[in-house]
Amino acid sequence: MKQQLEKLPFYNQAVLPYHYAQAVIAGIKYGFPGKKLRVIGVTGTNGKTTTCFMIWQMLNHAGHKTGLMTTVAYGIDKLKPELGHMTTVDAFTLNQRIRQIADQGAEFLVLEVTSHALAEFRTLGIPIEIAVFTNLTHEHLDYHQTFTKYRAAKGKLFQRAKFSILNADDPATKYYQKLSREYITYGIKKGEYRAKNIKLSVNGIKYSSGDINIETKIPGEFNVLNSLAACLVGKKLGLTNTQIEQGIKSLTSVEGRMNIIDAGQPFTVIVDYAHAPDALEKVFDSVKSHQGKIISVHGGAGRRDPSTRPIRGAILAQHSDIVIITEDDSRDEDPEKIAAGFIKGAEKHGKIMGKDLFKELDRKKAIQLAFSKAKKGDLVLILGKGHEKSILRADGAHPFEDIKVAQKLLQNYK
Repeated sequence: MKQQLEKLPFYNQAVLPYHYAQAVIAGIKYGFPGKKLRVIGVTGTNGKTTTCFMIWQMLNHAGHKTGLMTTVAYGIDKLKPELGHMTTVDAFTLNQRIRQIADQGAEFLVLEVTSHALAEFRTLGIPIEIAVFTNLTHEHLDYHQTFTKYRAAKGKLFQRAKFSILNADDPATKYYQKLSREYITYGIKKGEYRAKNIKLSVNGIKYSSGDINIETKIPGEFNVLNSLAACLVGKKLGLTNTQIEQGIKSLTSVEGRMNIIDAGQPFTVIVDYAHAPDALEKVFDSVKSHQGKIISVHGGAGRRDPSTRPIRGAILAQHSDIVIITEDDSRDEDPEKIAAGFIKGAEKHGKIMGKDLFKELDRKKAIQLAFSKAKKGDLVLILGKGHEKSILRADGAHPFEDIKVAQKLLQNYK
């Protein structure tokens, strides 16, 4: 029933009073637990989860007991996986988990904050000491309707925060500067703090920024900006350069983010959560030096902005030697219809069905197909679901993990 109601025009706006009431009741029920913590909120289209993990790891490594709540996991020391397909959970669950983190004696909370959560008041009553902005690109317009409304929804975080850390390389920062009480900027091309002498490899990145030298064990040029944002959080909170450097370096991986799956096979396999056009571009940019063929497996979610499907199909075609279109969380939308949008974009960029473009709507079979076409030195990218533990189809959730499925299939290639 709810799925049908959500399709009605202005449904999201019509239920805002309900969301507000929920947030107030949830806050009262759990005693507004966010007030007991120093909260760092991270928002943006891409990079939120990795940036959160970097900040969380850095603070804990420096001896500050810190809670974490992200798309991937939540907790303090022993993180629990986030099984739902929601980044910032509903107000009741959010306040309940924050209360648990506060009751365990945490000093800080690193909270991944979405535009949906801000629009629906889920974070009401949670004071934000530091707000971090990663970037803003085309996403969630099925919900917000326009890019301007999407940008404004995220702006609520910076209006509330005592201090903001903003990515100067992103045009939206000028807008968020006007909303922020106090801020500092970072970037590669612009910003008060800039990353210089950048060195990229498949094993991580290295760069310097002023008097600090950052090294990560997570690859991808986009992680230069993510780690630089984390670095500035550390500086604002009074950590030493050594604490910042060692803390960021100690993070070995983030589940579903540029994870290399090595089971002894003769080709490289990477699993990543990228599902928005900009995120896909960033993944491909991070592997552009690869010498072998690139084989990409990707699909789109149902009841999400369909205008991105041909765009993503085109990106896949432009940067991949072979494209395999598959399922994602189709929900109650026809998977064939979803796939058609991707195929349209891929074919416009020269891919030919049956030659270098394939459709396999069973995700496991699609991954297996990619492996069967991979030769020594090739790269297989499994994109779109990352850390997620299930696929949402018309009849409900089905257990599925890209990483585990890939690992099991790769046992045949040892």
